[in-house]
Amino acid sequence: MLTAAHIIGIILTVGLLLAVSILSGRQVKDARSFTTGGTSGSWMVCGAMMGTLMGGQSTVGTAQLAFSFGISAWWFTIGAALGGMLLAVLYAGPIRRSGCSTLLQIVAREYGRKAETVGSLLFLIGIFISIVAQVLSSSAMIGSLFRLPMLWAAIIAATLVMLLVLFGGIKSAGAGGIVKLILLYSCSMVAGGVVLHIAGGLGGIYHDIETAYASTTLAEFNGLTDIESIHHRYGNLVARGPLKDLGGCLSLMLGVVTTQTYAQCIWSGATTQKARRGALLCSFFIPFIGAACTLIGMYMRGHYVTAPELAALQAAGESLPAGVGVIDNSAQAFPAFVLGHMPAWLGGIVLGALLINILGCASGLSLGAATIVVRDITENLRRYFSRQARLSVLAETRLSIVAILAIAVIVANLFNGAFINDLGFLSLGLRAVALLFPLSFALWLPGRFNARAVLLSMPVGTAAMLLGKALALPGDPVYYGLAASLMVILFSPRRKVL
Repeated sequence: MLTAAHIIGIILTVGLLLAVSILSGRQVKDARSFTTGGTSGSWMVCGAMMGTLMGGQSTVGTAQLAFSFGISAWWFTIGAALGGMLLAVLYAGPIRRSGCSTLLQIVAREYGRKAETVGSLLFLIGIFISIVAQVLSSSAMIGSLFRLPMLWAAIIAATLVMLLVLFGGIKSAGAGGIVKLILLYSCSMVAGGVVLHIAGGLGGIYHDIETAYASTTLAEFNGLTDIESIHHRYGNLVARGPLKDLGGCLSLMLGVVTTQTYAQCIWSGATTQKARRGALLCSFFIPFIGAACTLIGMYMRGHYVTAPELAALQAAGESLPAGVGVIDNSAQAFPAFVLGHMPAWLGGIVLGALLINILGCASGLSLGAATIVVRDITENLRRYFSRQARLSVLAETRLSIVAILAIAVIVANLFNGAFINDLGFLSLGLRAVALLFPLSFALWLPGRFNARAVLLSMPVGTAAMLLGKALALPGDPVYYGLAASLMVILFSPRRKVL
């Protein structure tokens, strides 16, 4: 139950991040410092990346997946960490030396402006899907905590995101990210420690899960038949199948590399060495947070049932066992644990950190999407129609953020009830499929490939991925998208500039 102590903790924590963001935003004097910074140290780069990587899926989504599939939920944060390492080791130097301010500008310089325009549209779709997922996550939390309708919760969430990023850009995201890094990491470790303490260790968590599934009705409802199947699902790192779980990890890893938001964190570093170190620091911290959220989800599985599971038990004539709680759905596993199993004052801080974590991720993604709109789409349209800019780049970027979030609120309300995790995996996979090979070949193999083939590979790969998902083909749809994109490029004539 939400108490006054919870509310005070939430307000103080969110207020702290807003204050840091607004104060750091006073340093922003022009568009370049707004979007890429350029003077950040390693911890600022780490904070900016943490602020966008550790969103609703990394926390709420990980606990939700662990509730249903155990330790395989850890793949989301493992993939994000591997993506940060790949970005630091292989891509940080080349993209900083490119002299460009967006990843698509790098592609355009090698393959022409048409590739930039097509890539921008496809890439923007991927980022926007993720923004919608974050709006859904944050509005679900706000709505459940304060008993608000979905629309008002979404409007409040979008307004908070605007406050986080409009007046500070990447500097605001970075400074706020450092505060969030400290809060989120500390809270996650404390929450994970509480789980291990009250459950009696990892063995106690597994024992509680076995006890919960002693009900044949509950086991059958979740597709489990015996103890072995329970162990396989909750103690197996690839419980959903190697191709699917590893495919999800691949989507995360490559999605990080090809996302404008994380590239902006690299560009914001004062030096390449500091940018690399910041990305590696981020990669170090992320898996620990994922492990804590996984433990929370598994603990909740042993002590709670969802409303549909309760209905199945009642239909079978079974009563709810003593001490077992009820949550509406598995997405509530994390906040329900905080409300029900942690001291109120500490729970308020954790909930506040979780909320700003989701809002911070949405702010970083919104900034990346707005940068693409202004630098890659609006500028190309002005050239095509021979129009002059009437507003500054900074003003256009800020207006784009407002427009993007307003549309996201509308879409989130239309798709209320959609699976947030599915939206996130789809988003990251689409980004990787559209941009991985064009970006990599432009950086490392310039002058080798046909520009028309590279242009064609973007929509073909995207279509192949969406088709694989629609047809529920084996494994993860990202495999089909990457394969189709690569084949179009490789099986083409020599380079031809558009």
